[in-house]
Amino acid sequence: MVQYYWYPGFQPQQPGTTPPQVTIPSGGRPPATPFREESYIENILRLNRGKIGTFNFSFENALAAGKNTLAIRGMVEAAGRDHVILSESGTGDRFLMPMIYFDYAQFDEELNYFDQQPF
Repeated sequence: MVQYYWYPGFQPQQPGTTPPQVTIPSGGRPPATPFREESYIENILRLNRGKIGTFNFSFENALAAGKNTLAIRGMVEAAGRDHVILSESGTGDRFLMPMIYFDYAQFDEELNYFDQQPF
């Protein structure tokens, strides 16, 4: 058999041998593995939806000299892997900003974060 993609757990099977069997407990489900949310920026922003802060962005190419940064004062509405949606406090304007331009955020209150207890 030709393997087209590299897979670190792949063990070539010898002809004439049977593959290993997976044992499933009597409940019909495999044992649950603990799931822990990872501390990526988008996950932290998602945990803090509705909180007010200042979000700083910078851009490589500026329209005018010295105009390559943007600070948005508002709240997190949603966050995805590559974007964040912010609504500005005073005007109600909404921004869809790519995360590649995100520098940092400063919040007015304590942030929600993931449980830091070991498994």
